[in-house]
Amino acid sequence: MKLFISLIIFCGTVTFNLLSAPPARAEAKLKDVIATVEQSYNSLNDLQAAFTQKTYLASVKREQKGNGTLSIKKKSKGAAMFRFDYKKPQQLIVSDGSTVWYYLPENKQVMVSDLKGLLEGGQGITLNYLTGIGRISRDFTIKPLNGGRDAKGNYLLELIPKTPSQNLAKLEMTVSAEDVSIFLKKGNIRNTFPILTSVIYDQLGTKTTIGFSNVQVNRGLPASLFKFKIPAGMEVLRH
Repeated sequence: MKLFISLIIFCGTVTFNLLSAPPARAEAKLKDVIATVEQSYNSLNDLQAAFTQKTYLASVKREQKGNGTLSIKKKSKGAAMFRFDYKKPQQLIVSDGSTVWYYLPENKQVMVSDLKGLLEGGQGITLNYLTGIGRISRDFTIKPLNGGRDAKGNYLLELIPKTPSQNLAKLEMTVSAEDVSIFLKKGNIRNTFPILTSVIYDQLGTKTTIGFSNVQVNRGLPASLFKFKIPAGMEVLRH
């Protein structure tokens, strides 16, 4: 289940294709950057994007890479639904908001878990963040990182979870200066995802960097996308 846990963590903080965003003209306060992130989450009903992932495993001094497609859809109540189609390595993780299926076709295995159990088992912060349920200002202590801006003027944040977790020691993110500027001008922001990059660290020093592209927001993804029928001949492992 280690690969599953790692995927949930690093996909809980996504990176969208706004890398060319220009610097904001006005210097935003920390609360404005946080509000930009939180309001954008609240305006999302669903999203879909391609992703790339790079994880450095400190314990064995080895790097792993992967890529695929991410889909998320909120429900009126309860946890959101999500789906990660990995092209490399080939695997699939699907949740309808209550059950999680982890499909390893090369191993002919399907791992089935209860999402509520995962939330109660120490994954609550990261899963809430992934599906848009949580608020980063509630779950994390947040401060500017490395002076607060990058070379392009985008905002850099460091987030430390308020509830200790073995799987999430620290999160770093870059927030689009363009989207923060829109928030400052309009007082709100909708139908966008302002996080440009995210880096996740666990207590063992493992570092995961995420990149997303071809992002599509609020296109009405069908609920059927988040159902999984176990293929015949699979070994089923229940947790």
